[in-house]
Amino acid sequence: MNQETLDLFKVLTELPGTSGNEHFVRNFMREQLTKYADEIVQDGLGSIFGIKHSEKDGPKIMVAGHMDEVGFMVTAITKNGMIRFQPLGGWSPQVLQAQRVQIFTDNGPVDGVIGSIPPHLLRGTENKNKVTEIKDLLIDIGADDKEDALRIGIKSGQQIVPICPFTPLANPKKIMAKAWDNRYGCGLAIELLKELQGVTLPNTLYSGATVQEEVGLRGARTSAYMIKPDLYFALDASAANDMTGDKNQFGHLGEGVLLRIYDPTMVTHRGLREFILDMAESNHIPYQYFVSGGGTDAGQVHLANEGVPSAVIGICARYIHSHASIIHVDDYLAAKELLIKLVKAADKTTVASIKANV
Repeated sequence: MNQETLDLFKVLTELPGTSGNEHFVRNFMREQLTKYADEIVQDGLGSIFGIKHSEKDGPKIMVAGHMDEVGFMVTAITKNGMIRFQPLGGWSPQVLQAQRVQIFTDNGPVDGVIGSIPPHLLRGTENKNKVTEIKDLLIDIGADDKEDALRIGIKSGQQIVPICPFTPLANPKKIMAKAWDNRYGCGLAIELLKELQGVTLPNTLYSGATVQEEVGLRGARTSAYMIKPDLYFALDASAANDMTGDKNQFGHLGEGVLLRIYDPTMVTHRGLREFILDMAESNHIPYQYFVSGGGTDAGQVHLANEGVPSAVIGICARYIHSHASIIHVDDYLAAKELLIKLVKAADKTTVASIKANV
C-alpha cells in the first residue's frame, strides 16, 4: 500500500460506526466519494454510493462494502454506575472481558472497560472455568453511581466500539486494526472510483457502502432496490483460519483475494464465478477458494428484483468480530487489481453472457 492508501484506512478503521450509527463513516465516505464520482446517491437507511456515468445504455454494476462494524449499544445503567449493553453483530463472550471500549456520547467519547472478575475471587467457586455470558457483562467507565454516569453523558441507545488503533506490525505487510470487517470494503469502494478517473467504462458504476450488514444485511436490500443492478460485487473481509498453518483450512493471509464459492446465504452464481476465475487466472492475480460459515450483503442483493448475479471480492482477516483484526497488504492489492479489471470488462455482452451461464 502507498502512504495515501494507508492514511485512508487509518481514518476508516478508527472511525466509530456500529449498525444504525454509521453517520461518522458515511460523512467521511461522502467526502471521499465526491472527489471521484459524477453523482452521489443515498438510500433511506443511509447506504451511500458514488456513480460513474460512462456507457449510457450499458449495464449497472453495483460494488459495495458495508460501513458498520461489530460493536455494542448502551441499554441501561445500574445503580452503581455500570453500563449494560446489547451486542450489535456476532460476538463471542470469550473475546470480551477486560477489553477497552469507547461509548460515544453527546459530549464526546467516554472510555471504559468490560469488567472481569480476577482469578483470586473465583478460586473454589463453580464459575472458575466458566465463560460469562454477554448478557451478564457490564462496562465500567469509572462512574460512582447512576447519577454520575448520567452526568458524564451516558444514555440508552448510544454506540459502543472497541478501542484498537491502526497499527502496522513488525512485518509491515500485516496491519492490525479494529473494523477491518468491513472498512476494507469501504476503502476499496473509494479507491475503485479513484483508480477509474479518466477511464470510460462500458457500464454505469455504483461504488459505495451499505448500512446495517452486521444485523441482517439490511442496507444491501434497500440499496439493491434503489439501484436495480445487473451485477453485484460485495467487498467484505472474511474470517482467516490459518493460525495453525493447516493448508486444508480456508482463508490464509498473503495468499490472495478470496473466490467465495459458497456460504449459508448464497451459492455464488456460476457465470459470475467463471468470469472472476478467468479474469484472475489470465492476469496472474493470486486467489484462493473460500467457503464461509457466515454471509455477506450478496445474500440479500442476489435475491433482489428478478435476481442479481452476485459475488464477493474478499480478503481474509484474522480475528474478525473481536477488538483487533489483521490483514495482509498483498491480499488487498490483489483484490483491488481484480476488481478494477472486472469492472472494466463488464460490458453489455459480457453481462448477458454471465446471466445466461446459470
